[in-house]
Amino acid sequence: MSVRRPGEGEEFREGLRAASSTAAGRRTRHLLDPAELDSLTRLDDRRSALAVAQTFGLAGTSVAAGLWVWGQPLAVLLAMLVVATQQHALFVLAHDAAHYRLFGSRRLNDAVGRFCGILGGISMCTYRVTHRLHHNHLYGQQDPDVALNGGYPRGKVYLLRKLAIDLTGWTAPKTFAYFFGAPSINADTRQALRPLDDTSPALRLAARHDRWAVVSFHLLAPAVCLSWGGIDALVKWLILWIVPLVTLLQALLRLRAVAEHGAPGGYDSPLRAARTNLPGPGPLGWIVRATLFPHHVNYHVEHHLYPAVPHYRLPELHRLLRSRGVLDGAEVRSFADTMRRVFAPRGSIPEANRPRNILQ
Repeated sequence: MSVRRPGEGEEFREGLRAASSTAAGRRTRHLLDPAELDSLTRLDDRRSALAVAQTFGLAGTSVAAGLWVWGQPLAVLLAMLVVATQQHALFVLAHDAAHYRLFGSRRLNDAVGRFCGILGGISMCTYRVTHRLHHNHLYGQQDPDVALNGGYPRGKVYLLRKLAIDLTGWTAPKTFAYFFGAPSINADTRQALRPLDDTSPALRLAARHDRWAVVSFHLLAPAVCLSWGGIDALVKWLILWIVPLVTLLQALLRLRAVAEHGAPGGYDSPLRAARTNLPGPGPLGWIVRATLFPHHVNYHVEHHLYPAVPHYRLPELHRLLRSRGVLDGAEVRSFADTMRRVFAPRGSIPEANRPRNILQ
């Protein structure tokens, strides 16, 4: 029986080892001196608290607005759309907590991250294990996200049909299964992943406890609504929170995942297998940023290269990498260009090489 080293099965590898196979990647490995890296990875609890307060404030305000305009279908639908964007923002905050990048205190980091996840029906502690495989085996056989974002471009009809299915709620069980540690089977390898079998006992135990907390909350919440406000309160809870969660949010999650990794420029390093999306200026850019890329999650190349950098320092990291030429030739595109790429006809963009585990 093998014995794990302390911390084994918990690591998020930096993407620099794979990036070193390219000329830009070789510069990346030696780009940041210790002082710069320390500055970029330093956690600022106040900025994280502000991000959490902003998301909870907007979520609460949009639910309150939905209650205020109850009985006006179009106004309620608009409130539901805003609720879905803030549920998405909660997922991103849970993602940061999964990387231990939300608060300096590990206990506070996990408590807030777990609560953000619980509200969205996901287990942050389980996602931490699953997401580690995505970082450590990007576009490889053990990458749990390939089933979602691999194989693009597939044409306009394919992605539009998938988004339409998302909006019916049919996709939601698969999403929750993913966040409970059972990702979809990779269609190319037919490999079913069991991330919790490949992690430390401490993370496995935390994931188990967290899943029970998620289930308990979503069983108790409707019971509380019934006891406090009867059927009317239960219907409002379902319409204003659960329906956006299982419909609108599913489409947002898919579109962002495809924008981050669909139809990449290559598979030789995270510089090309991940994508940074630039929403653009003006009102349209603001809407794209607010709906699809909350909390700077659009800087995805940078995140894969340096996962220890918290979300609020990713714009600074992007500017630094760009100024030093590291992002020359990397997958950095306007969001409009990304959409043209992922909606392109099937086979219209030749692959640089077949997908493989770029971190090996």
